[in-house]
Amino acid sequence: MKIWAVSNQKGGVGKTTTVVTLGGLLSSWGYRTLLIDLDPHGSLSSYFRQNPDETEASVYNLFHSASRKQKNYDPRPYIMNTEFANLSIMPASTAIATLDRQVAALDGMGLVIATALAEIADEYDYVIIDSPPMLGVLMINALAACEFLLVPVITEFLALQGLDRMVRTIQMVFKSRKQPPDFKIIPTMFDKRTKAAIKSLHTLRDSYPKNVWGKFIPIDTKLREASSAGVPASIYDPTSRAVAGYSDLLDELLAKNRVVKSAVS
Repeated sequence: MKIWAVSNQKGGVGKTTTVVTLGGLLSSWGYRTLLIDLDPHGSLSSYFRQNPDETEASVYNLFHSASRKQKNYDPRPYIMNTEFANLSIMPASTAIATLDRQVAALDGMGLVIATALAEIADEYDYVIIDSPPMLGVLMINALAACEFLLVPVITEFLALQGLDRMVRTIQMVFKSRKQPPDFKIIPTMFDKRTKAAIKSLHTLRDSYPKNVWGKFIPIDTKLREASSAGVPASIYDPTSRAVAGYSDLLDELLAKNRVVKSAVS
């Protein structure tokens, strides 16, 4: 099982869209895929018609179990199948917004998700975590659990400023890991018709040459239509420009995974 996290400390950059679209592609390509919503806003959960204000079985239950020192808690009761083959979700509850106040001082709370996923390592091929846009116990869990990190960044000036803060957070959190995971910055919502977007893309590549993906996700109204329909864009319209971009990204990620696996073997 491979675990990816999608994170940025700025909202509105295409984080949840990236999680859903990559998850939809993985599942349609035959990979057993689990999506985890760690964002108190619950956008990922809402995408799949789960109400974060009403759900009783959610990722919050895992943290509640951990806070009670239940060492071998089972994440399966909090995982829900979607209507799409090979695609499951662990939804969020708005209650997770209170976790920093409730459990941050307790030992081991940064490894709750990693510990839970170890229980089901043979049941999924890929896990993608939707991380919250603020540093706290939830983001720490996402970064601690992941083997690869994706950082979506909208191609505009203000988003680039926020990226500096996210990169510092990554460096701080990964410093304690013996083998820090790689991270890839994904330019999103790129509009080739505007000079501002073109300039922002060039600035992004100049500032982070080793970590920026060589392509970009174009602006595409099909993503919004897919969200309204509650269907991953890769299933809603496989021929859309944005899906083509995400397909290229996923091809690269899977190829990288095969190279790493071959090297280890």
